[in-house]
Amino acid sequence: MIELAPLLLSAVVLGLLGGGHCLGMCGGLMGALTLAIPPEQRGKRLRLLLAYNLGRILSYAIAGLLIGFAGWAVANSPAALAMRVVAALLLICMGLYLAGWWSGLTHVEALGRGLWRHVQPYASLLMPVTSLPRALLLGALWGWLPCGLVYSTLLWAASQGDAFDSALLMLAFGVGTWPVLLATGLAAERLTMLLRRRGIRVVGGVLVILFGLWTMPGPHQQWLMGHGGGAAHSTH
Repeated sequence: MIELAPLLLSAVVLGLLGGGHCLGMCGGLMGALTLAIPPEQRGKRLRLLLAYNLGRILSYAIAGLLIGFAGWAVANSPAALAMRVVAALLLICMGLYLAGWWSGLTHVEALGRGLWRHVQPYASLLMPVTSLPRALLLGALWGWLPCGLVYSTLLWAASQGDAFDSALLMLAFGVGTWPVLLATGLAAERLTMLLRRRGIRVVGGVLVILFGLWTMPGPHQQWLMGHGGGAAHSTH
């Protein structure tokens, strides 16, 4: 777990940096969820939004566990190296998308729309949200919304070669996205406007690109992290 700590921190930071993308993908859904809360339930709006986001984050962890088994199955094989390279490239593409320099990652998101078409009708049945279990289940379903940031992080998590580690990394990533979406649901306009600013998005995009470059296999990892960090990283 101690060796996993830097990766868990990276996953949280990645979720925070992707806040601008989360606003575009899920901000409208958070607004719709807030409006769908019946007037008599508005007093417990915060609890409903917390339950929704908890369900969403748990769905990320489940997805991380499932794809983590694939990463575990190919660990210590050439496929594991290929998976890490693809994960790094997707993260770089995500950074370019966040900064507004290239939107090619939307083609990756299109791959998940077929699954979402089957999930969305069930999510609609849970509206309006009248209880904490409904909010939790709705969040769990909306966690499968097609998202390039989630896909990129999923592949990066799976490339660690351990299903449990992948689940923990996706859980940490979800925690990182929590503040932005919770603020959106609570109509925290100041924070929302700040995250939509061009400069903030560019800085976030550049940092994600750097993270993608750091994830790319190569001697630069040992140079950046030191011999001990590089050796520990190679065990995943």
